[in-house]
Amino acid sequence: MKLKVTGGILLLLMVVMFSCQNDGQIEFNRYYSGGSAIYLAHCANCHGNKGEGLQALIPPLTDSAYLKKNKNVLACFLKNGLKGKISINNKTFEGEMPADSLAPIEIAKVLTYVTNSFGNKSGTINLQQVQGDLAKCR
Repeated sequence: MKLKVTGGILLLLMVVMFSCQNDGQIEFNRYYSGGSAIYLAHCANCHGNKGEGLQALIPPLTDSAYLKKNKNVLACFLKNGLKGKISINNKTFEGEMPADSLAPIEIAKVLTYVTNSFGNKSGTINLQQVQGDLAKCR
């Protein structure tokens, strides 16, 4: 009998805890978890499972300063690829990141994941932000 009461109380506490999340937290969780799967399928092969990059060949995704500074063009990097020199953590990388055929919602999700993983904390990058950034791509 005690086990049923304790289990019921735990279940009730879990329901209350999850129902107390605000809409912003629910949206973040949805984008972040979807972005994790997209990252593993499209990005981890080069950038690593932990965003560590590949020595001098592929830049890491662990530099929050670079990500914050370039936040408005990250979607363009994913859609159109990236060529030329970039400097991250005082290391220069020169190569080419190929373009990807991700949909804007997928770009928003993977950017939310990357900018909130590997030591980064930038909040949700939603579909509207990505669509606006993509409209400004050169």
